[in-house]
Amino acid sequence: MAETVLENKMNRVELAEEELKDHADALPPRYPIASNDPNDPLNWPLAAKITTYATVCLFSFIANVNGSNFTVAVLPLSKHFHTDTNHATFLIGFNVLMFGLGNVLWVPLMRVFGKRPVYLMALAVFIAANAWSTTAKTWGSLLGGRMLSGFGASAADATVPSLVADMFFLDQRGNCMMFFSFALSTGIFLGPTINAYTVQYHNWRWSCGYLACVGGLLFILTFFLIRETQYLKERRQWPEDEIPAKRTYVQWLSLSVGYNSDRPLQRFLTTFWDIVRMATYPPIFWTGCVIGLFVGWTIIIQVTAGQIFVKPPYKWHLGLVGVFSLAGWVGVILSFYFGGMLIDLISNRARQHTHTMGAKPGARLAALVIPFVISPVGLIIYGLLVAEKKRWVGPAFGYAMHSFGFTAVSNIAVTYAVDCYQQFAGEALVTVFVVRNVIALVCSFYANRWIAEDGMKKVFGSMAGIEWALLVLGIPLYFFTKQILAFTSSYGPMKRSPKA
Repeated sequence: MAETVLENKMNRVELAEEELKDHADALPPRYPIASNDPNDPLNWPLAAKITTYATVCLFSFIANVNGSNFTVAVLPLSKHFHTDTNHATFLIGFNVLMFGLGNVLWVPLMRVFGKRPVYLMALAVFIAANAWSTTAKTWGSLLGGRMLSGFGASAADATVPSLVADMFFLDQRGNCMMFFSFALSTGIFLGPTINAYTVQYHNWRWSCGYLACVGGLLFILTFFLIRETQYLKERRQWPEDEIPAKRTYVQWLSLSVGYNSDRPLQRFLTTFWDIVRMATYPPIFWTGCVIGLFVGWTIIIQVTAGQIFVKPPYKWHLGLVGVFSLAGWVGVILSFYFGGMLIDLISNRARQHTHTMGAKPGARLAALVIPFVISPVGLIIYGLLVAEKKRWVGPAFGYAMHSFGFTAVSNIAVTYAVDCYQQFAGEALVTVFVVRNVIALVCSFYANRWIAEDGMKKVFGSMAGIEWALLVLGIPLYFFTKQILAFTSSYGPMKRSPKA
């Protein structure tokens, strides 16, 4: 009797194991396939991944606070340096431009030296530039300091998606990238609030001074918390007696862990040339244009808010204008789910359905439907109600709607670009962010003139129309990503890819 019971239990266990095995075989594999090396970033303990990524996201937040530094201080700066508001916006525009162009240098350096040394070098530049801006005596000197601070801050931008691809599996990236997008967007929208009160209660110099101090603290955190994610070995299953020894914490502090000694100068120049050529890849160029448009429109909203709400009938003090930016931050928080977990859900279901990698990048673009409906309408609401001098609640609501779309679209488009060109994620994102920031520069230069000539209603209506048009271009990318990737694998850096 006892033997029969034991035999039945064993049979049930065997059946359960077979069912689990069949279920596991039915699921698509996780990409990329990790090695059994404990130093492979895919195999790191969760705590190591979190501390590394959280510190980089903090850097991204501070970098974007720096980028939005003077959006609410256009009028005080124009008075201090006896210039017009158009020239005062140059301090914003050229900082934004260098925030994009800086990665043309940082990413090639990253490919040679690794990410950890690049972050430390960039933070040193960031600290020095903001200290310089704090003591600037002339408009030209301040412009130089702002450009250099944008250059230093840029290392927290295009390098981050590559870092995420180093540490996390494909099915995790959309959600993980949302933390980066959240940090980036929070810096853009919370930054004006911080900077406005700094300018109001101290002056514009201290809005650079406190950034230099925070940069110093971040430098210390980076040195002790960020591990090198650049993995130079082949990802394979090592024999038991050849598995590399696990690095100690002190060994991870070394600045040479990610150094690639294989023809470093040629690698640097090749990476630079790859960045240039990837601008011809349709997914990359479209991603840069659509994100650049959202950034540019956000800058226009912030600059106009900083000039309109301090005048009648509103007559706000500068700090209250900064508080208005919290409306944008509310939109960022609401987009956290829709821009991150939702796109992972959509793409992962597509992968489970097809059991292939081919449909996966384009599947993420389906989530653009939500910001397509919400974001341009927010622009129209903001422009119409501000033009009619209506109560601040309406424009704030429109600002939140547009910010919702800004964060969601940024994460969806960036994750799509990274998934399309995983092996060249750093190079791809440099191209994206250069295009993005050139568009943002143009917007900051001509915003005041455009509004003066055509008026708020017409300008914001046009902005909404252009935004809809660019988002509609995501439809052919959604349906033809596989064909586009096959075409782009025939030239440029993707020609060297093993998948080509």
